Amino acid sequence: MATLTPAPPPAPAPAPMWRRRGEGPRALLWLSPWLVGVSIFFVYPLVSTVYFSFHRYDMYTLEFVGLANYRYLLQDPRVLTSAGNTLWLVLVMVPATVLFSLGLAQLVIRLKAGSGFFRTIFYLPSLVPVTAGTITFVFLLNPSTGPWNQFLALFGIDGPDWFGDPAWSKPSLTLLSLWSCGQLAVIFMAALLDVPRHLYEAAAIDGAGAWRQFRSVTLPVIAPVLMFALVTNIIYALQYFAQAMIASRVASGATDSPGSSFSPGYPDESLLTLPQWLFQAGFRDYSMGYASVLALLLFGTAMIFTLILLRQFRRAEEGS
Repeated sequence: MATLTPAPPPAPAPAPMWRRRGEGPRALLWLSPWLVGVSIFFVYPLVSTVYFSFHRYDMYTLEFVGLANYRYLLQDPRVLTSAGNTLWLVLVMVPATVLFSLGLAQLVIRLKAGSGFFRTIFYLPSLVPVTAGTITFVFLLNPSTGPWNQFLALFGIDGPDWFGDPAWSKPSLTLLSLWSCGQLAVIFMAALLDVPRHLYEAAAIDGAGAWRQFRSVTLPVIAPVLMFALVTNIIYALQYFAQAMIASRVASGATDSPGSSFSPGYPDESLLTLPQWLFQAGFRDYSMGYASVLALLLFGTAMIFTLILLRQFRRAEEGS
């Protein structure tokens, strides 16, 4: 009678590569500069901001107040105003800048001659310092002495008070953003030039027109670059500070002379953005605890917009 031989026990699972070869500590060693940088410049400031948001902190004394700063956030009328202005920039200025840059890139790469010259001309405004560019733009759009309104008057058009009228102040900043979008346009030019030519030829053979080629060939290929442009410009709009502050100050005629005062957001708080109100609360009113709450609000808003865009981009990739 044959005896049954018991089956040998299963072999143990092989140890991970990093354990067998000691690559774990080596990987951590190579990652240490990144880990140190993220810990110092992101994790520690974020944790400190959360900590200070539960305190009344005037740069000298620290007092725990619990959720008082968060409750005041819901009652502060300027939060709603500044958040609305910032949201306007995200929903209007960002799409306008991205679409204008993309259209500009399309026009330049289709030029038969002089494309390098126009590429340089369109890129130059992005090299102008923010302060100088904003001040120059405010003077160009000055309703009484600016050349732009004088040019419109030649055609019988009464130009508006660009930075002095609340209805035109944010559109004026959008024009400033369009004027300085050369860097983004150059990025789009590089992306458009990388689209394979044979895809356009195949689409043309199938009878696709210019719009169909753009929608079915160009957009899917440049989608990662388009996503990068949208995410970075939304974060930029949420942090919009210098241009709005400078335009308000110059248009209002405010100076730093003794006895003079300047309230950000001129005219009528139409240019008051959330970063400006954060700066006012933290460094003018010395309410760093409340400013920390505003900073967390900005951070959370940026994360929400980024996650929504990334989710939509992933869905578009899965559907294509």
